[in-house]
Amino acid sequence: MATIDEILKSKKKPKEIIILLAEKLKSNKKLVADLIGCFKTGSVAEKGNCMEAIEYVTKEDPEFAENCFDFVIEHINDEAPRVKWETARIIANTAQKFPDKTKETVPKLLENTTDKGTVVRWSAAFALTEMAKSNSELQKELIPKFHKIVKKESNNGVRNIYLKYLKDVEQ
Repeated sequence: MATIDEILKSKKKPKEIIILLAEKLKSNKKLVADLIGCFKTGSVAEKGNCMEAIEYVTKEDPEFAENCFDFVIEHINDEAPRVKWETARIIANTAQKFPDKTKETVPKLLENTTDKGTVVRWSAAFALTEMAKSNSELQKELIPKFHKIVKKESNNGVRNIYLKYLKDVEQ
């Protein structure tokens, strides 16, 4: 049976690697420690694959993040754009299950709302709006910030995430 490191270094296509990693993690949650170890020594592409595998698992099983939340939070503002956007998606996937834990990510995610990368900004918007949906206290804090972001955001796709949320909540 292939290890996390062997999967990451295989010659398979990125999507295949991510699916294999996710399946491995789903079958044995303790392997997240191996994945974190590989992340620390891996290439930028391997780091992105590690985070995307966690994102893939948390889509179906938000509780999975419980054992790796600190690791995810640590990398919200990583140098690699793909790592930034995957961490934001993990937070979005887990916001409803862990509202208190995800709340501590707000300052870092707000930093990412001004990133030059559209996907990073889109993912930050997704995470922030998902967090606001599941935490009324946080919602009050974030709504004014969303209005400011909407005024400055140049990308319609990113802006629309905030606008849809604001429309739903302000009705």
